[in-house]
Amino acid sequence: MKVALVTGASRGLGAVIARELAIAGWAVAVNYAGDSEGAGRVVDAIRQQGGRASAAQFSVIDKPQIADGLEKIKTSLGPVDLIVNNATGPQPEMPLMEQSWRTYLDQLEFFVKAPLELLQAVLPDWRARKSGRVINIGSEVAELGNPNFGNYASAKGAMLAMTRSWARELAPEGITVNLVAPGWIPVERHAEASQQAKDGYLAHTPLAHFGRPEDIAAAVAFLASAKADFITGQKLAVNGGRTLL
Repeated sequence: MKVALVTGASRGLGAVIARELAIAGWAVAVNYAGDSEGAGRVVDAIRQQGGRASAAQFSVIDKPQIADGLEKIKTSLGPVDLIVNNATGPQPEMPLMEQSWRTYLDQLEFFVKAPLELLQAVLPDWRARKSGRVINIGSEVAELGNPNFGNYASAKGAMLAMTRSWARELAPEGITVNLVAPGWIPVERHAEASQQAKDGYLAHTPLAHFGRPEDIAAAVAFLASAKADFITGQKLAVNGGRTLL
């Protein structure tokens, strides 16, 4: 059984992605930084459905913790075959003149540094086996350029460019790298979003309704499957048609 590591999987999109991959036959390492109860619920749900899973506590922006976390996953489930880079931190919106380089670095740490150091940690093994998959969770904001959100949008844009570069470099070694770019998919952290904000978003969504976490999870499961063996360097937008143009 192959092993998937889903970062930031104790709740939200990550939790649903982890459960979907387990249904698809992956053993799943449910990564979390601090929400042990949430991670435990995800692991229990997977096991109750007959799947294999274990909780994996480590910060994806701390290199020593990454190394230790991957070693523990190897002991409990086996070596990682798939990394789903979903973890994120706070996503503050602020006018341009209130933004600082630090607010950009905060986003880059999660969307560039963490995926880089995770990949570097497993790459020697993947190269030896001529296999491995990375699926990055991007965002439509990289193309839409939401105002007051340059810190987040630029980091997600960097993640997309990084995906394409890695895909070209690693393709000869049997390793694929792709990106799923969600739109606004309501999860727990959006609980206080105003109706005005929701209506404004849907007014520019061709399908005129919000997506569900399951929509993102299905896209990830497809890119992780054998059906996507000949797909690399691609961005799969799951946003109801908001980035048609």
